[in-house]
Amino acid sequence: MTETVPFPQDRTCPYQPAPGYRPLAERRPISQITLYDGRRAWAVTGHELTRRLLTDPRISSDRTDPGWPMVSAAAAVEFNDVQQKVVKLLTALVGVDGPKHRARRKLAQAGFTVRRIDSLRPKIQEIVDQRLDAMLEHGAPADLAAMFASPVPLMALCETLGIPHEDQEYFERKAHQILFGPDAAAAYDELMAYLGKLIEKARRHPGEGFLEALLAERGDSTEVDHEEILQMFLIVLVTGHDTTSSSIALGAYTLLQHPERLAELRADPSLWPAAVDELTRLVAVPDGLQRVAAEDIEVDEETTIHEGDGVFFLFSLINRDKDAYERPDSLDWHRPAFRDHLTYGFGPHQCVGMNLARVIMEIAFRTLFERLPGLRLAVPAKEVPVKPGEAFQGLVELPVTW
Repeated sequence: MTETVPFPQDRTCPYQPAPGYRPLAERRPISQITLYDGRRAWAVTGHELTRRLLTDPRISSDRTDPGWPMVSAAAAVEFNDVQQKVVKLLTALVGVDGPKHRARRKLAQAGFTVRRIDSLRPKIQEIVDQRLDAMLEHGAPADLAAMFASPVPLMALCETLGIPHEDQEYFERKAHQILFGPDAAAAYDELMAYLGKLIEKARRHPGEGFLEALLAERGDSTEVDHEEILQMFLIVLVTGHDTTSSSIALGAYTLLQHPERLAELRADPSLWPAAVDELTRLVAVPDGLQRVAAEDIEVDEETTIHEGDGVFFLFSLINRDKDAYERPDSLDWHRPAFRDHLTYGFGPHQCVGMNLARVIMEIAFRTLFERLPGLRLAVPAKEVPVKPGEAFQGLVELPVTW
């Protein structure tokens, strides 16, 4: 049997696959990996096979399945009652299949219409300008990750959800306590009460926000499931923030390492929408999407994914499949189909907020490099610390000067 590759592994270059994944690239489109506890799972690395499997109902997102693969001992710990409730909230959309998933996805999509996202552009621009003003006032050097890449999507997402500016710090703090704090139960109760007030306000003075869209999707019923609303708020805030902030930091780092490509974008800002997707393809923040096989799946004559097997989708390799992309390791936003990457997933579980993420990144990148033409790393590129491979890919910090 072919020797398996340990998974996950850390990147050494922030926008390149982990060097230890090279054998997986050579064995495309699928091969076995070994997890932290010795258990074997499957690593999908082929573009076409990824599209096929992510639309196969036998590939399950059910995190309660006993075969669900864990990436580390920390991820496999037993949760207390409150933590289990929080995990249930956060996986209410991404951790279920079939009719239940379709119903919840329909609810979430109500808040992400193209018209609504376009209407948020002026406010997102205002947020980006405010954060750059604060960074300039702070002076160089500065941590671009902490001062810009992280707060911009957080504030934009709060605006999307309809959380008033004066309440955003409170909501963020309570959401963090629910996820990581010792007072999770109290924070949960506080947020439920707060959402009750927001719901009542939205009914008295309806606008065109995310909450009003959720309420409209539920019709005229006077009975609103507050926990269902909290689910959607936390899913949007948690999953949307980390991936978008990491993409901004990694994307900025990547562009600073490709000055000739950055010069092209500065000369022609109309290229930014395509550049955002090309950067998203190359940096592949959600590298290692987890699934479990609900039934046996015959991939080819030699490979069968058995029921209960864990399956990981490695987007850093999938997005560099030579059968799908010409010169896949290059940064090229002139590709014929620049959105034909799979970083946002594919099929029924494709990221519902991907168009909002695109708008946030487009405005953030364009404004950042327009206002700071001399932006550059404040330390050697090799000294920029990279997050562990078991989480979303990203940078611990990004020291810059200008």
